[in-house]
Amino acid sequence: MRILLLTAALIVAPASALAAAGDSPFVGEYGLAEGPDVGGGLLIRNDGRFLYMLAAGALDERAEGRWEIHGDRVCLTTDPKPVPPTLEKGTPMAVEGSIPTVLVTWPNGRGIPGVDFTIGFDSGDPIEDYTQTDGWTMPDEDKRIPRWIEVREPIYDITAPRFELTDADGGKLRAIIVPNDIGVVDFDGACAEKTERGLTLHRTEGDMRFVRLRDDPE
Repeated sequence: MRILLLTAALIVAPASALAAAGDSPFVGEYGLAEGPDVGGGLLIRNDGRFLYMLAAGALDERAEGRWEIHGDRVCLTTDPKPVPPTLEKGTPMAVEGSIPTVLVTWPNGRGIPGVDFTIGFDSGDPIEDYTQTDGWTMPDEDKRIPRWIEVREPIYDITAPRFELTDADGGKLRAIIVPNDIGVVDFDGACAEKTERGLTLHRTEGDMRFVRLRDDPE
């Protein structure tokens, strides 16, 4: 269903935006050619703008902005430039009557599961694990006091510098993910080249292959 909605969101752009597709060989609608569980699309419009969407498991991406031709490639720049999400230290909060050792939440206090963390101590090996909705709590038999905690949200790769814990923290951390423009890809001149069936977009994260669906959505 998400993939169907994604495709619909791309093709509802005004038909006039693609009406003069002959002005550039790149203008048109493209679908991502990457397997059954991944859906995505790229719409390069004749007015100099583009739309991009991706749905892959728990990851949703989107972008819109400007495109320019550089030689035999088309290059995308997200506009307006997105504000990336951040991880901030917040005031510890109780969950079901107790304060967990590590709790990651949205600004509204809702817990976020699946966030990776590493806890360091004065002695012994660090602990590596991931959060649940109600956080994560040190085992009763481990009496060590956490001195620092590193946190990483793996889906959108949200990280922060190591959180150093003071005596006032009591060995506990609440980290808040401030979403800002989470999921908006910052294309900063990412370029694509034509292929026999469509185009290949070169990103830092890897290449994405698209097939041309149509020149004009009508």
